[in-house]
Amino acid sequence: MHPRDIGLDTMSSPIRNAFLPHYLYIPLQQHIGSPAEAVVAPGDVVSRGDVIGKASGYVSVNIHTPLPGKVIAVQDHVTATADRVPTVVIEVEGRFSLKGQVSRQTDAWKSLSRDEIISRMKEHGLVGMGGATFPMHVKYSVPADKKITTLLVNAVECEPFLSADNRLVIEHGEDLVTGIEIALKALGVNRAIIGFEADMPEAVARMRGLVANRSNIEVLVFPVKYPQGAEKQLVKAATGLEVPSGGLPLDIGVVVSNAGSLVALKEAVVDNKPLFERIVTVTGDAVEKPGNYKIAIGTRVADVLAEVGLKKKPARIIIGGPMMGLAQYSDQVPVTKGTSGILVLSARRAAVYRHRPCVRCGKCMTVCPMGLVPLLLVSRVELGMDDEAKKHGLLDCIECGCCSAVCPSERHLSQAIKLGKLRHVAKKREAAGD
Repeated sequence: MHPRDIGLDTMSSPIRNAFLPHYLYIPLQQHIGSPAEAVVAPGDVVSRGDVIGKASGYVSVNIHTPLPGKVIAVQDHVTATADRVPTVVIEVEGRFSLKGQVSRQTDAWKSLSRDEIISRMKEHGLVGMGGATFPMHVKYSVPADKKITTLLVNAVECEPFLSADNRLVIEHGEDLVTGIEIALKALGVNRAIIGFEADMPEAVARMRGLVANRSNIEVLVFPVKYPQGAEKQLVKAATGLEVPSGGLPLDIGVVVSNAGSLVALKEAVVDNKPLFERIVTVTGDAVEKPGNYKIAIGTRVADVLAEVGLKKKPARIIIGGPMMGLAQYSDQVPVTKGTSGILVLSARRAAVYRHRPCVRCGKCMTVCPMGLVPLLLVSRVELGMDDEAKKHGLLDCIECGCCSAVCPSERHLSQAIKLGKLRHVAKKREAAGD
């Protein structure tokens, strides 16, 4: 299946710099793993690129400030996941430096060792920018018993309405190629595949031109199909290999990285620029000036919307895309490293689910990319039979939302399955004594 995105196309919108906010709310938990620990206190003056949160363990990364200013608080603040996490609040002021702003295409990085590259990933706060926010240094620290053969670059961007990666490839293709070369060295392999969807012709042409003389980098174009960009689906389409249930791509010799993550890798290694800003697609029928914006991490959604303007009263604000994104109850949530889109919909475009009884039509089964039976999983979860749901593949669900999208009864299938997975994780933590 592929959801329609009529009237909300930003594919041709060039990247623009968003305005600089007066205040930044920078969460210390923007990645999978342990939150960073604050190394600043109220009253401290910080400069662009300074570390304000130090990685607290192996599965953790540093957090940096994108703008200079004064720390006015370290307090709990709401994020897009509805969690309240320790957050550094900065009043933006002072002299703005150009650290990491000027791209320097040099080959000095080629003298770095694999360990030095991986160390810079952690120091510069790099995480997967496709949504998972898994620390990059952990992903690239491949266990000795795993043999990696291929780097798979995910430029598919299959979520409707989102086009940040498309514009990034078109406008910063050279940086992506350099990032791929750095990643290949970190992995110790010499083969990369870049995957696109067929509705990205300009990005495809741009990348094919840049890698025409590189025999180790292949560009593949896939049919427009959701969720083509999901990790396991992309691996199967690009390599013909299937990631085993409960496994990871590295189990079959593949490491997957988002295109934006690899541009950030280039900027970290070549330009000494931490990950403190990112490209975000801001769109929706309620938005006055939709487009792709470079936004400082810590900028509140309310501040972003004040710049782009609203032409209709927003009924729903979604962080991410319409299929896997999270609807928000507050516009005070900040942009983080994992924010790929801000979707603002009017009442006319925002779906209202009535959640009627299941009619056993089987449509959810036909669209599930993992071959699961969502109606069965949901019935088990609703009855509290989480162990039984697990036997039927609960943990294999990728939460793509396809089942919910096609359900004629408008049941909250994907959300119910996610609830079951969250309960499973909670039970494991309780059993471990956490």
